[in-house]
Formats: sequence, structure tokens, C-alpha cells
Amino acid sequence: MGTAYRVMSERYSRSFQKDLYRAEDVRAMDRYAIDTVGIAGIELMRRAGAAAFAAVRERWSGARTLSAICGGGNNGGDAYVVARLAHEAGMDVRVYPVSPPANLKGDALTAYRDYRAAGGEILDFIPADFEGAEVLVDGLLGTGLDREVGGLYADVIRAVNRFSGHVMALDIPSGLHADTGSALGVAVRAGLTVTFIGLKRGLFTGEGPEYAGEVVFADLGTPPEVRYSVEPSAMLLPPWERGLPVRPRYAHKGHFGHVLVVGGDCGYSGAARMAAEAAARVGAGLISIATRKAHADSLNLTRPELMCHGVETPEELRRLMARATVIAVGPGLGRSEWAKKLLDAVMDTGLPAVADADALNLLAENPRIRDNWVITPHPGEAARLLAVSSGEIQKDRFDAVRKLRERFGGVAVLKGSGSLVCGPDGLPRVSTTGNPGMASGGMGDVLTGVIAGLLAQGSDLFAAAALGVQLHGAAGDEAAKAGERGLLAGDLMDPLRRLVNL
Repeated sequence: MGTAYRVMSERYSRSFQKDLYRAEDVRAMDRYAIDTVGIAGIELMRRAGAAAFAAVRERWSGARTLSAICGGGNNGGDAYVVARLAHEAGMDVRVYPVSPPANLKGDALTAYRDYRAAGGEILDFIPADFEGAEVLVDGLLGTGLDREVGGLYADVIRAVNRFSGHVMALDIPSGLHADTGSALGVAVRAGLTVTFIGLKRGLFTGEGPEYAGEVVFADLGTPPEVRYSVEPSAMLLPPWERGLPVRPRYAHKGHFGHVLVVGGDCGYSGAARMAAEAAARVGAGLISIATRKAHADSLNLTRPELMCHGVETPEELRRLMARATVIAVGPGLGRSEWAKKLLDAVMDTGLPAVADADALNLLAENPRIRDNWVITPHPGEAARLLAVSSGEIQKDRFDAVRKLRERFGGVAVLKGSGSLVCGPDGLPRVSTTGNPGMASGGMGDVLTGVIAGLLAQGSDLFAAAALGVQLHGAAGDEAAKAGERGLLAGDLMDPLRRLVNL
């Protein structure tokens, strides 16, 4: 599932809009803006509150009532600014300080005093719910949270999540880890998150998209030197806005490669079939399938363009690989001796490859490294490859995808909400496409075929993986317009063809 994301400032370059940062890096940017550029901390806080209030006005223009939950740090200070601006705009405002105002310090204390000086009132209790307001502002916990939420704060977050109105989080939903995108026990489910100075990478992968809702970014008027003061730790992949290069009029099928799909053991032939059609739909010139003899003759009955071969020995597979450009191995492969022998034969060839599904499960049993392949595990497969639990994979997906790339070489794709792509530079890229309807059988097989098809047409390894992930998710988003429930992998075929021809 991708995160809806937009930028409030038009001054920002496209490259910066894609940069993602750890929380400590954004704090360093904040200090740079204050200490080096000379923007006062309270001025940044006021700008943050103003950007958040502008987002409220834009998103929920008819709202007349607003409540704000204020913690004891700068996140709470931002909320006090929003509350003051809402009060000054004539809204009915209620503020609930979770940390006593007497404990506030620095800029947060100034923001609180500004709110009180404007005539704003404070409620000294936390209600069981907030049904009296249309918009609820989450200013409870900021980006520095690194341990599980408990006690009063957990109770407040649960109360927020019972609220039936609109929830806006400031900088990051309280309880969400800013670096990893994992919920620390319990986290606020926001419909809108307004984040400041630098994009926090946890908003875009794992549980982040579920809790953040739409992400709006505000630079707070900081100059470019602020963003250049630290290096990003990840990047967003750009949205799929155009297809592949226009083909020359003299083109023939040999110009666009030959994909060989290896898989489809008895009972799993559909996986190989879907991967093969996906490679064809994104434009590969020729598609072959190496599969079990028992069903090779029937596998292409509804798609006669696919060349299906019954293969029972490595020798038979080698003859097919001699004519191939790219290998896609794993869809429906199984874990039998037949599967192991075919995978060994693929590993012995120098052809670029895409490995998925049971090829990865076999790889976990016999790890090997390769420079010219793309591996595409989901969290369960990644856990087996790294010999950890799937929970540990999801706890820090950025760390997991880097380890996959380091251990197995080539390019690693960690599938899931906010799929990650990591190549030789070690900088993970995060997908912005996809939706929960794609959580169904066969979607990974389609992705394997998409990446293999792009490789066959000349894309380099990393580009094929990155473009393939975005294209696959974009096709899923288009197919989901008819509804996420019941979305099938085969429903992506027509959108794939349309999108590569934009």
C-alpha cells in the first residue's frame, strides 16, 4: 500500500521531495536552521502550526470545532500554535494538555502562553472521547519516541482512535516510530499527517501508511542549505507518470528480449503462467515457460503467445536457457528435488535473473550470492532468508532490505506496504504505489514477470526493480478502482499494458 503524499511549498525541487530522513537527521536539520541560518526556534514552531492549520482549512473547510491534545515537548508546542490560530479564526477550540503546562519549557512554553494570551482555554482532564469536535489535533508525542507507549499516553491514544471525527497528526502520528514505520505498542490513526522540515521515512513503509493517512509536507520556509546539511537515509520512488521509451518503427521481437520463466510444479502451474503473461504485457519480445511435462501442453491454451516446454532435467533447461535473455525463477517452483535441480542450473548460468517464491525458500536453505539478479521476498520469505522472524523484518524494514542486499547481492526488493528496493548504493527506495487489495495470491508472480520483462527490454538491474515495483503497484491501484476486495492478480494485466504505453 502506498502513501498519499503532497508538498505544500512549490519552492521545493523534485529531488528533495523524494528524500527521506531519520528522526535524528531531521533534528539536525532543525538545529542547522536555528543555529546556522538564524531562524528562531519559536518562529519555526509558529510556521509549523500555521502550515498545519492551513492543512485543516484546506482538507476540512467546513469544520467549526477543533480539539488539540498537547504533550510536554515541541510536538505539544506545535499543537498550541494550531489551537491559537483556530481560536483566532473563530473556531470553537478545546485544548487537553496531557503534560501539565507548568512543566513546559522553551518554545513550547512560549506557544502555550501565546495561546492563553489570545484567550484560549485549557481543559485539565482527558475525556473518554472527543465527540464534541469535528477535528482532533494529535500533538501528544513527537519523532523522538523509541520505546513502547504505555500508561496515560497509551490510554489517550486509544481514546483518540475511538474518535469518530477527523484526526490530524503533527509531524508524525503519536506512537509511530519515525525511522521504521512500526507502531510502538499503540499509535494514533490519523487521516492526515502534516510533517515538517524533512520527510520522516517511517511514514511511508510498514505500518506507517496505515497510521499516517495522507502525508502533507511543509518546509517551513527553510532554505535549500538546510536540506543539504544532512544526507537522506532513503528515498521515495517517483510516481508512475509515463511509460517506457517509444519503440523505433524498425523494431522486431528480438530487440525486446526473451524471458524464460522457470516454475509451475504440479498444482502450481498458474503462478508460472501469470509471471509469463506479466512479462509479455510489459513488452518483452518472447516468453517461454519451463515447467512440468504433465501440464506443459495445456498451460498456454488461453494465452497461445506463451511458449511452454515440459522440462524434467537440468540438461533440458540448459537448452532453453541458451536462447533466453532473462530468467524468472520461482513462481510455483515448489521445493522438490526437481525444483532444486532446476534452481541449481539457473544459478550456474550467467544470465540476469529474478528470483521469487520457492526459489527464495530454497535459497534460504542454501544461501548464495549473485551480482546480476533481483530477489523479491515478502516479509515471511525475507525472514527465512535472514534467519529471523517475520516480526523482526517488519520491525525495521529498512534494515532488513539492506541486509538482504548485502547477503545475497544484486538488488533486493522487500515487498509489502511501502515496498522497498535496495541496490548497490545501499540507499533504500520506497514505493508510493499499491493498495491492500493486492494482498491476494499471485500478485508476487506478476511482479516477478514485470521486473523480468523490463530487464529483457534493456533496463539495468536496479531500474528494472524500481520501475517494476512502481508499475506493478500503479497497475494494482488502477485495477482497484472497481474495488479492493476481490482484486485478482490477473486483473493487473490490462492496466500493465496501458501504463507502459503512456
